[in-house]
Amino acid sequence: MTDERRKVSSPEALKALAHPLRLRILRHLSVHGPATSTTLAAALDENTGTLSYHLRMLERGGLIEDIPERSAGRERWWRGVPGLDIRRPPMDDVTAGERAVIAELDRLRGAEDLELARRYAAGQGGEGGESEEGWLRGSRGLSHLTKEQLDAFHDDYLKLLAKYRHTPEDAAPGARPVHLRWFGIPAD
Repeated sequence: MTDERRKVSSPEALKALAHPLRLRILRHLSVHGPATSTTLAAALDENTGTLSYHLRMLERGGLIEDIPERSAGRERWWRGVPGLDIRRPPMDDVTAGERAVIAELDRLRGAEDLELARRYAAGQGGEGGESEEGWLRGSRGLSHLTKEQLDAFHDDYLKLLAKYRHTPEDAAPGARPVHLRWFGIPAD
């Protein structure tokens, strides 16, 4: 895997993300690999017209791309754009409307993170509640950092993710999709 990351921080890209179905589409593509609007519609229990609209919004935001060598006729195959580093733009550079979009994206992502934390605490990650023995890992810590040190920690975390990042197509046999999260929050 290459360490090259394309930073995305435009309000337009974040607006494309700030929709529950679009987040589900991106999650499905990252977990299961490329798909067509038809296969996505079936997997996400949506109609193809709705899926096509949201795929176009994600494409305009630079978050997904079609795979020309796999596409034939009207059938288009989609994948997430590899190596995206999605960041919040500087808040001084966004309008009040864009702040509202960012807040909604944060709310949607936070809800997903809370659900992942609930599943972790319950010791089950799979559908149907089967045990995930050996597949759950976690760590909590506290440190006293400057803002610059926190920024450096974040950059090192992104490098570590890049080192272990694999798509469904290039993952080793026996690999499973694994959610990885980190966030730093002042304790005082």
